[in-house]
Amino acid sequence: MRCVADIPLRIVLVGKDIELRVVSLIVRAREIADDVVFLDLGSNDTTVELTEEVGCQTLHFNSVFDAVHLAKFLRASPLDAASTTLAIHITDGWKLQDISLSINRARELWDLHISHQAEPTGDEQEAPLVLSELEIRHVVMTEAGMDAMASISIEGTSDELEEGLRVRIVRGSHNVNIHQRESLATASKFAQLFYWMLESKHPLLLFGIPGVVLFILGYRLSGNIVGALEEINSTSIGVTLATIAMTLIGLFSIMVALILYIMGKQVEQIQSQYDWPSRT
Repeated sequence: MRCVADIPLRIVLVGKDIELRVVSLIVRAREIADDVVFLDLGSNDTTVELTEEVGCQTLHFNSVFDAVHLAKFLRASPLDAASTTLAIHITDGWKLQDISLSINRARELWDLHISHQAEPTGDEQEAPLVLSELEIRHVVMTEAGMDAMASISIEGTSDELEEGLRVRIVRGSHNVNIHQRESLATASKFAQLFYWMLESKHPLLLFGIPGVVLFILGYRLSGNIVGALEEINSTSIGVTLATIAMTLIGLFSIMVALILYIMGKQVEQIQSQYDWPSRT
């Protein structure tokens, strides 16, 4: 058995073709764990390249993915030993908020905790589970749990695990698909207009030119109005307020144009940095 290194908790993210989620997953996992490793199941997109860009160690898993093969692979890998290893299978149905439940299981006193996806049957409490046939959601393994899992055969069942181990194998519930409200970017016409202005690079044209015109007119008219109106009445106050409002609206439009222009440049820079295709 390898000596336990100074890594209390290691999170192993297991997935394939998750380039849109992998960076946020790694960042979130690093906030919790002492070490984060990505286990690639054969991605065909830029998932591996993104993990390497953020400095996450990546291992390639070419075997059948199940709890037994996973334990054997991690045991034979060049990774330093960790007190507890949490392996999370990232699927389409897995959400980032689900990581809290897995972390709670990793902090409990289980040598081996397996959450798997399966349909409920009437005799599931009677028949022993074949560990290699479980559809994994997450696996928590201590050093002793990993040794026990790696030592059993591919056809091994839960009854073959050592009696002294603290083992729990539970069936994870399916995620409930609740009809979500539309996001702001989908439901709000103003948000769609805002995104279009960033993509089309039109903020200087839509806001800048009208803003400059209103500001110049308001500034020029304000000097004439202050000198021309000698008495204070409802008409003079209304004209003065309208002139001030026109000046402020023009100034605000200029500021909005500059902010949107800068934001558009930042989005373009990020897209070019990660080679994201831009919309045409």
